[in-house]
Amino acid sequence: MITCFIRYEIEPTQKADFETYARNWGQAIPRCGADLIGYFAPHEGSSTLAYGVYSVPSLAAYEDYRAKLAADPLGRENYDFAMQRKFIRREDRTFLRLASAPHGKP
Repeated sequence: MITCFIRYEIEPTQKADFETYARNWGQAIPRCGADLIGYFAPHEGSSTLAYGVYSVPSLAAYEDYRAKLAADPLGRENYDFAMQRKFIRREDRTFLRLASAPHGKP
């Protein structure tokens, strides 16, 4: 399993737009085959950093997921929404694998 971490730099005055974008991905991403961990909007501290996190079994599965997401009506609508509203200044994504498992009991 690999996990994709997306780091967004957003317009601080458009946090509500990012939250709408995040909720839309909350529907489209799982439907297209990724295990969505969540989207996270600024709360305290930085007003411009936001994150999206989801897992897929492999990079091949990621490519399949991306194709499904691009063809998904809500996925296309959400991409267009972000392009029109321009609330995302920058988007970086990295793929990591869990290295700390198994976790101990508290």
